[in-house]
Amino acid sequence: MKDLTLHQRRYVIGGVAIIIVVVYIVRLFMLQLMSDDYKKNADSNAFLKKVEFPSRGVITDRNGKLLVYNQPAYDVMVVMNETAGRLDTLELCQTLGITREYFDRRMADIKDRRKNPGYSRFTQQLFMSQLSDKEFSVFHEKMFRFPGFYIQNRSIRQYEYPYAAHVLGDVAEVSQGDIEEDNYYQPGDYIGKQGVERSYEKHLRGEKGVQILLRDAHGRIQGRYQDGAYDHLPVPGKNLTLAIDIDLQALGERLLEGKIGSIVAIDPKTGEILCMVSSPTYDPRMMVGKQRGKHHQEMAQDPWKPLLNRSIMGTYPPGSTFKTSQALTFLSEGIITPQTAYPCYRGFIYKGLRVGCHGHGSPLPLVPAVATSCNGFFCWGFYHMMGNRKKYPDVQTAMNTWRDYMVSMGFGYKLGVDLPGEKRGLIPNAEYYDKRYKGSWNGLTTISISIGQGEVTLTPLQIANLGATIANRGFFYTPHVVKEVEGEPMDSTLTTRRYTMAKPWAYEEVVRGMRSAALGGTCKALAKYDFEACGKTGTAQNRGHDHSIFMGFAPMNDPKIAISVYVENGGFGAHYGVPIGGLMMEQYLKGHLSPASEAEASAFQHKRIFYGSQNR
Repeated sequence: MKDLTLHQRRYVIGGVAIIIVVVYIVRLFMLQLMSDDYKKNADSNAFLKKVEFPSRGVITDRNGKLLVYNQPAYDVMVVMNETAGRLDTLELCQTLGITREYFDRRMADIKDRRKNPGYSRFTQQLFMSQLSDKEFSVFHEKMFRFPGFYIQNRSIRQYEYPYAAHVLGDVAEVSQGDIEEDNYYQPGDYIGKQGVERSYEKHLRGEKGVQILLRDAHGRIQGRYQDGAYDHLPVPGKNLTLAIDIDLQALGERLLEGKIGSIVAIDPKTGEILCMVSSPTYDPRMMVGKQRGKHHQEMAQDPWKPLLNRSIMGTYPPGSTFKTSQALTFLSEGIITPQTAYPCYRGFIYKGLRVGCHGHGSPLPLVPAVATSCNGFFCWGFYHMMGNRKKYPDVQTAMNTWRDYMVSMGFGYKLGVDLPGEKRGLIPNAEYYDKRYKGSWNGLTTISISIGQGEVTLTPLQIANLGATIANRGFFYTPHVVKEVEGEPMDSTLTTRRYTMAKPWAYEEVVRGMRSAALGGTCKALAKYDFEACGKTGTAQNRGHDHSIFMGFAPMNDPKIAISVYVENGGFGAHYGVPIGGLMMEQYLKGHLSPASEAEASAFQHKRIFYGSQNR
């Protein structure tokens, strides 16, 4: 019995010994083959992988004028594993012009994996960004005294003009969300945040390079590993040519000084956006350098919202500019003919409902109705469409047919402009009104949408695109601010015609009406120009003073520019919209303003509109 017990103990001891050996073997396997901790440590002692950042693509306007370019900048990088116990912190702080508190806070932030999830003590981490030339020179002379600290060459954006901030956008340090979305980025990298810098980021950024440097046992750089055999050169970003005419953009920003609103101009033949003005605006050079964060925060808190691109993010009632789309629909659907005349007794008056209008002749057919912006005419046309039971079985079918025409003209959905943040506006349908009025509604209930009021809202870009569509007699291209990407064809969605449901001959009638408006109607201020301008005013009702709106194009039979002007609380369309639109068309078509027009532009530049708190 005793011998058996000893025999069993021998197996137990042997088994324990085998388990211990297996555990050691597994652990060695994990450390040497599965884990890269030691490899990183060894590599970091032998090599320094230095990222080389590509130059970002430059941006020019349609005429080749340089808008955005690069200037050298310098970042201070740190490898934490190399600083332990060997760093004179006080001298480093004095050299960089920072406090000890800043140093401690920055080092703690780098090590905090919540703020810096990609942290590794063996790789370079961003310590301080965008040193000036002077700061770089001072630090570079003493850098050998600060083990673990290195200089990383960068470039920062510079802006040639103080214009087009909303179109150009800006570049800033990546957020954690950016890193998670695209593994190209590492903490401390830069990315386009707004405008074309954001929407064309992958074209502009290029591809990073890497330089592998060999170090000795003391961490000193000995040169390139294997003479650079494993280095990769950075690939520069692609250059962009914008469709923007910077001189036209500059004039637009001048004209909207002291006002809230937007100007958008489009080349109807291509869909290229010639200018996109949003006011208030800001100088894009404010978003460069160490003060970017401070300036961005100040503007984000500004009640006038200078960061908001009203041209694509502002949704407004289009007012009487919308009547052109109604005329096209009524003509195409056979609700009216060019000769149909409707009465207007200072407005539309029927069954106790009155929609007011200004004084003019009555009754009127289509062309003078467009020229004088007659509310009565378009209310009657809409009422007859909604109530036409020979053509539509019910009001819901009539409304959805109307909605389909509007959508085909680029309303109610995003147009697809190549900028971030575009809003869709609102075009109601039958389901919308069924829900709102519990199924009990008719043409009178919804009459205000026929004159661009009520539930209808558009962006200034959509209003300008309406002008481009009329100029083209029935089609448009997706509006876009980029004319060309270096070495690449344009996206086919930007070069494909988009046809509306309206008949081409209907467009000719609307064009006649808009030309008549310019010669002696609500847009008669355009009659002085020697190019054949066509226009349509709009005056959108508002809780405060009405909004002043203009939509037009020129020349009539060879259109080169279509434009929308929207001035909040500017009053009648003829007060601000028409004269500003005329000046913009003259600038683009002639390349300059006449002396008389320059004096007019100067006067508008210095006009200010008082805005109450409701407009903030």
